[in-house]
Amino acid sequence: MGILYLIPTPVGNLEDITLRAMRLLKEVNFILAEDTRTTNILLKHFDIKTKCFSHHQFNEHQSVERISDDILAGKNVALVTDAGTPAISDPGFLLVRKCVEKGIEVQCLPGATAFVPALVVSALPCEKFCFEGFLPQKKGRQTRLDSLKNEKRTMIFYESPFRIVKTLTQFVDIFGTERQASVSREISKKFEQTARGTLAELTHFFTENQPKGEFVIVVGGKE
Repeated sequence: MGILYLIPTPVGNLEDITLRAMRLLKEVNFILAEDTRTTNILLKHFDIKTKCFSHHQFNEHQSVERISDDILAGKNVALVTDAGTPAISDPGFLLVRKCVEKGIEVQCLPGATAFVPALVVSALPCEKFCFEGFLPQKKGRQTRLDSLKNEKRTMIFYESPFRIVKTLTQFVDIFGTERQASVSREISKKFEQTARGTLAELTHFFTENQPKGEFVIVVGGKE
């Protein structure tokens, strides 16, 4: 029986990959990637020639049975996403669950994930926190936000540059203008930036400064 390896990939700087990750990417029988074009850039950079196949949210329901059978037959498989740790707001959960159901060993390497550095540099309490990832874009969004109105732990959200101002504006309505927060973008990249302040101040800042890159919003809990 083979092993399923969940391998984190850099969220920005390619040097953030671990030596163990590079070794396993070379040794496995094949790699499953969220977007093979993105992963092939990483593989080419480190001269890794392992075969790479697509595994994303639109095909994972159909492919988990076949992939788990391949691992049962003795193949070692690596699962990667475009950036960060698989299954954290990215594909991976379904395959992990299927492998566990079949008694297949699953190993997740420690490594890059965007929300941890964003939380640490936010200067907000990080001994207890809740990770919310991407909010629903439409249905269920308001209900989710309402359920967090009295959350006392620090909250972490992912957001795209196209919705960052809208989301911050909604946070002002839900959590209040004076709630402390932090917004990090382009983590581990050349133009990495973290802005801190009240939700009102951050909304104004990103309204005046056109947002670019992928964002992590960290919001302080209710005191």
